Amino acid sequence: MNKGLVLVISGPSGSGKDTLIAQLMEEMDGLCYSVSATTRPPRDHELHGTDYFFIEKEEFRQKIGQGDFLEWAEIYGDYYGTPADYVAEKREQGLDVILKIDVQGARKIRTAAMDSVFIFIAPPSMEELRRRIQGRGTESAESIEKRFHTAVQEVREAAAYDYIIVNDKIPEAVCHLKSVIMAEKKRVQRMWPVLQELFQESEESM
Repeated sequence: MNKGLVLVISGPSGSGKDTLIAQLMEEMDGLCYSVSATTRPPRDHELHGTDYFFIEKEEFRQKIGQGDFLEWAEIYGDYYGTPADYVAEKREQGLDVILKIDVQGARKIRTAAMDSVFIFIAPPSMEELRRRIQGRGTESAESIEKRFHTAVQEVREAAAYDYIIVNDKIPEAVCHLKSVIMAEKKRVQRMWPVLQELFQESEESM
């Protein structure tokens, strides 16, 4: 069994990452969403081990020192990280693991030279992005401006990714995501074990 892919998906707040990932996982088999670890308290609807691994800051810092995270970051006073063991286990099962992380985390994984596919979800325009953030109706004007400023900085890093998908219409964006995954699975280096088996069979039959 070939190892599953690692799909690093980033994009600014309001780009629709969560919606696209949820729809993708409904339409495509063999996908697994990577469960991140965090030190922030769980929200009412969140479950440990399903939405996040909720751990204390001291334990998180210990895991950092032990190299237990593929990437980690401190965001608004809390730590977030991707457990390396969890991702490795799912890949060995042949599952394609989706990592929804920010550009900072993606940069760390890229630096580590881990075999990953980097996909950036972009809004159709910055005006539309601002409208989406404002449309949530859950944040103050100051928070909206802060998120928008961060989004501008994140969009500037999109050129470092393998693929950019503009999320204008959800069905089209999901279709593009599926196309990227299917194409990546057919790369020569990933199909090489299959070819080797064919070579061996052809030699045995001669």
